[in-house]
Amino acid sequence: MEADFVIVGAGSAGCAMAYRLGEAGAKVLVVEFGGSDAGPFIQMPAALSYPMNMGLYDWGFQTEPEPHLGGRVLATPRGKVIGGSSSINGMVFVRGHAKDFDHWDAAGASGWAYKDVLPYFKRMETWHGGRSDYRGTDGPLHVTRGPRSNPLFHAFVEAGQQAGYPVTQDYNGQQQEGFGPMEMTVYKGRRWSAANAYLKPAKKRFGVGVVRALARRVVIEEGRAVGVEIERGGKIEVIRARREVVLAASSINSPKLLMLSGIGAGRHLAEQGIPVVADRPGVGANLQDHLELYLQMAASQPVSLYKYWNLWGKALIGAQWLFTGKGLGASNQFESAGFIRSDAGVEYPDIQYHFLPIAVRYDGKAAAEGHGFQAHVGPMRSTSRGAVTLRNADPKAAPVIRFNYMSQDSDWRDFRQCIRLTREIFGQEAFKPFVRHEIQPGADLQSDDELDGFIREHVESAYHPCGTCRMGAADDPMAVVDPQARVIGVDRLRVADSSIFPRITNGNLNGPSIMVGEKVSDLLLGRDPLPPEELAPVLSQDWGRAQR
Repeated sequence: MEADFVIVGAGSAGCAMAYRLGEAGAKVLVVEFGGSDAGPFIQMPAALSYPMNMGLYDWGFQTEPEPHLGGRVLATPRGKVIGGSSSINGMVFVRGHAKDFDHWDAAGASGWAYKDVLPYFKRMETWHGGRSDYRGTDGPLHVTRGPRSNPLFHAFVEAGQQAGYPVTQDYNGQQQEGFGPMEMTVYKGRRWSAANAYLKPAKKRFGVGVVRALARRVVIEEGRAVGVEIERGGKIEVIRARREVVLAASSINSPKLLMLSGIGAGRHLAEQGIPVVADRPGVGANLQDHLELYLQMAASQPVSLYKYWNLWGKALIGAQWLFTGKGLGASNQFESAGFIRSDAGVEYPDIQYHFLPIAVRYDGKAAAEGHGFQAHVGPMRSTSRGAVTLRNADPKAAPVIRFNYMSQDSDWRDFRQCIRLTREIFGQEAFKPFVRHEIQPGADLQSDDELDGFIREHVESAYHPCGTCRMGAADDPMAVVDPQARVIGVDRLRVADSSIFPRITNGNLNGPSIMVGEKVSDLLLGRDPLPPEELAPVLSQDWGRAQR
């Protein structure tokens, strides 16, 4: 039970690191509490609403009652399975905007500007969209697009154009702003999770080992991480690390593990009876997420996927997928996207759209109206911040999760703007043949107060938690890791997952999380980072004066 590197968490970043470290000849052990990702619920893209609602694959975390949402408790799914959250997510692939990473660099995460991370985004992917200086061609992660055969996908992009927004052929390339095709981590009809892309090949080719166990804490001797204490089969053991320990256990479990190991806010650890190894008040702080609403429209003709939303329809789709790997089962059905700016003076997009040709909720419940479609919409850069703290010193206890959602006046203003801009898009000529009426929020809700009531009751997490082990300058008292992802105050211990994001990126977080694993693997190996690539993004020329 010893390796050069011990990685806690077989999720998006952990799988990428395991592959790259194993490829370099290091002995790697990955500790993962969850089990196998085999079976159609995970591997069939269209079944995405199942695994994130199954205790077998999900940690089952929940927030504390959220004070600004009327005391609602929101689900916080995190993958408890090989592949982590990349095995239970919606498979949407978004890198984030170039300016997001420039912000990281300016905020103290030097070496993480867009020019620095672009080579890693390229190294990690095989893009199936043609040739582009911005895209990779031979990485482990396959990035594809759906067939977009439903006319609603084209109506959405056309309506965006009619409303005065640009069209973008590749929001992960030169220009994020605009409407266009959405990308997904699906390959040959299967979910292309970090487990399929990285971990399974790493086990087969490089002998990377996976230990199924609960990580209890990092073992630290004389200020240095020497291993990980685990529990399996009722026994407590230690896996020793000859070189380094890396936490890649999610933005919920990585700070929890640091605190259980004595790294965190000294007062909070003392309250739990945990001896303080490093007093780092930033551990668990800076918690961020994306919230979203579904704006649902009833359809005037039977073009949506609702006709399959019954036992017989689902069985047909499942059978076709099982035998051929094709059909509706081979797509996550998020095949058109939009990124827009909420106002003049906003430099780059701060609103994201996922379009879906059915009116349905994440828990799989369809709208009572029958045929319909919806846009998931939400602001990208809320200034609300929350925290993850320990409930007690028991490694098996779920942590206390408080996002503090909608705690800023700007959050409410931004969401009202999201609703009004989306209504305008659905009101365009392109949707005239398809729209019967607005299901949700409902056309009678118009005033700020009415919209605020709807937001308070219906806003949902997009499941993008991050930021709880913030990366920053080594002398920043609230930073948890330095720009090499090393935990400040403890030797031979790093964190590499979405918890190190200084600020949340534009869009879904699986892509940037894998990028973190790729980049940190080079740091762990002591290699020079890949040479920077000076490719600038396209920004709206008129952003200072116009919203579109």
